[in-house]
Amino acid sequence: MFSCNKEGGEASGFKTAYVDTSKLSKDYEEFKDLESQSKVKMEEMGRELDGKVNQWKLDAASFQEEAKVKGPQWAQLKGQELQKREQELNMLQQGMMKQLQDEFGVKNDSAVSKMKKLIRDYGKKKGYDYVYGTGDATNTILYAKDSYDITNEVLKELNSTYKGGAKSEDTPKKEEVKK
Repeated sequence: MFSCNKEGGEASGFKTAYVDTSKLSKDYEEFKDLESQSKVKMEEMGRELDGKVNQWKLDAASFQEEAKVKGPQWAQLKGQELQKREQELNMLQQGMMKQLQDEFGVKNDSAVSKMKKLIRDYGKKKGYDYVYGTGDATNTILYAKDSYDITNEVLKELNSTYKGGAKSEDTPKKEEVKK
C-alpha cells in the first residue's frame, strides 16, 4: 500500500542515460562539413548573382541620367525593363536558396538519421534501457545528473564513424528476446 513512497521503485533497475542533442549538432563533424560545404556553395552562387545585381545597379543608376536626355517615353520602357530584370534577379535568388535548401536539407536529414541510428546502436551495445535526448525545445528532460550524460562518448563514436574510424565489429549483435 505504501509502495509509492519507495525511493527508486521498479525503475531503479533500468540503465538510463541522456545525450545533449544541441552539443551533437554543434560538434558532429558531418554537420560541420555540411555547413562548410553549404557556405562554399552559397558563396559560389552568390558571386554569379552579385555580378548580375551589380550590372542591374549600374543600369538603374545610369537610367536616371539617360531619362532626362531621352525623354519620358524611353524612361517608361527602360523602367519596365529594369523592373522586369529586378524581378528576374529576385526569382533567381529565390531559386538558388531553394536549391541549397533542397540539396543540404536532404544531406542534413541523412546525417540526423545516421546520428539517431548510432545512438540507438550505442545504447544497445552499452546495455541502456533508455537513452534520452536533451538540449533543445523538442526534448523533455528538464534535469538529469551529469553522471548520466553520455554525449561526449556518443560524439566521439559519431565522429569516428564519420571519419571512417569505426570498425564493423563494433556493431552490436542482436540480443535474444527474453520471455
